[in-house]
Amino acid sequence: MSTLTPEIEHTLRQGFKRFNPFMVAFFRLGLGPLINAWPDVGGRILVLTHTGRKTGQPRRTPVNYAVVQNDLYITAGFGAAADWYRNILKDPRVEVWLPDGWWAGVAEDVSESPERLPLLRRVLVASGFAAYAAGVDPRAFDDERLQAVTASYRLVRIRRAEARTGSGGPGELSWVWPLAAMGLLPLALRGLWPRRRA
Repeated sequence: MSTLTPEIEHTLRQGFKRFNPFMVAFFRLGLGPLINAWPDVGGRILVLTHTGRKTGQPRRTPVNYAVVQNDLYITAGFGAAADWYRNILKDPRVEVWLPDGWWAGVAEDVSESPERLPLLRRVLVASGFAAYAAGVDPRAFDDERLQAVTASYRLVRIRRAEARTGSGGPGELSWVWPLAAMGLLPLALRGLWPRRRA
């Protein structure tokens, strides 16, 4: 059973949906390492690229993750209704943007694994404030309580297949920074010149 009312859960879900495009933009600007600089608060975040089950188009979703024996584990905290989760069930081929790289991989639902609870706990601990916003304290809840409040959560393992490079990945817009610096340079230099008195 969730610790949240349906109304609060709906509001939280909509809030994350509205914030997601900004997170993707930060990764595209090369700020993935900065976003992950304080994982105890902001959590460990990757961008998951998956294929829309209806459109066939690539979709990008930021999610919290934990690394266990070189595999990535993520959770659908809003259960099986999450769009990205339904998409990977139809097509498990994914890409992940990590703070330190870009990988192609294969996603697999491991929600029925006997190791589900300890793995899920690791993902929730790695999610920073997000778990607490959902009413879950992964450090304090015992196994019985954690199991009860996360019964609807889906656990997904991503096995990385190969490193990716080239255009279309994280940092693809990092060229913006030198351009912005060049644009601001005249303004900065202008402040150094003494002003003429009228």
